[in-house]
Amino acid sequence: MSTLLNLVREDLRDFAGYKSARSQALLGDIWLNANESAWANPADAQASCRRYPDPQPQALRGRLAQLYGCATEQLLIGRGSDEAIDLLVRAFCNPDRDAVVVTPPVFGMYAVCARLQGARIIEVPLLDGETGFVADLEAIAEAAIAGGAKLVFLCTPSNPAGSAIALADIAVLARRLDGVALVVVDEAYGEFADSASATTLLAAHANLAVLRTLSKAHALAAARIGSLVADAQLIDVLRRCQAPYPVPTPCAELALAGLSDAALAQTWQRVELVKSERARLQAALAALPDVLRVYPSQGNYLLARFRDAEAAFRTLLATGVVVRDQRAAPQLEDALRITIGSPEQNDRVIAALRALEMAA
Repeated sequence: MSTLLNLVREDLRDFAGYKSARSQALLGDIWLNANESAWANPADAQASCRRYPDPQPQALRGRLAQLYGCATEQLLIGRGSDEAIDLLVRAFCNPDRDAVVVTPPVFGMYAVCARLQGARIIEVPLLDGETGFVADLEAIAEAAIAGGAKLVFLCTPSNPAGSAIALADIAVLARRLDGVALVVVDEAYGEFADSASATTLLAAHANLAVLRTLSKAHALAAARIGSLVADAQLIDVLRRCQAPYPVPTPCAELALAGLSDAALAQTWQRVELVKSERARLQAALAALPDVLRVYPSQGNYLLARFRDAEAAFRTLLATGVVVRDQRAAPQLEDALRITIGSPEQNDRVIAALRALEMAA
């Protein structure tokens, strides 16, 4: 057994899981093995939803593997990144025994999944310095080792802080935690970052896993298509722990169409527009007297501190602009997170906050 699989819960290493009607590659022209209806629903003229879907749609899996630079057997498709996070916590953590390391302020689902599993949560806060919020990788390693952590979640670019972690630093952490914990790199906003993906480190570090999603840059949030890229042995274990039919056929078909060459070309154009608008909005916000600080960001959002965050939030809301109130998050008692919109939408944000300054 590999060192990586030694980290998986003992009772799940040989777990067979549920064998669905689509688990076996059977051939036939009359399918009577899954208790499906022989007729399409009246609302489903093409009968695309009459039968259960392929648990891991082959064409989509191949396209995603090509997009992320991995082998198909290294990739698991799920219902957004959330499902992959939940699968990892359930597969690695024994309740009341194992722990998960998180770096607040950060995406809340890591802690939510850990709590639902009964796993301990070890917090290693991001450090707020001159260059923005940064992960304290030395403290993360020490906490993981001392606390019996099985999983370490690194969000890069970090949500909501916007900071990224250098690949070399991720590699050092993975090497130090080899045999101790799986390092999970959440790249939900990776398309907007300047650095390469951590998937480039997988060949050298088996205890590394990467989360990707089509919800952000690819504008398919409602389709709920997320991917986990990791060692093939781990993917096999997680697939056996996954629900029988995680990817609805309409969602898989939409995602595949959204990853065509023509669609990707437009997506990359929009990513570049977001980057330029991010710089423009950052400069505009920084020029406002009521804005205390705008953090540099590698994501499609900006984190900003305000003298009066409540007034800024309410002013934006009054003009129809909804932003994320971060004041309940650790270290962010005066902060709002603003997604980068279209140029016209960003103009409305700037205008509303300038009007607030003039009214003060």
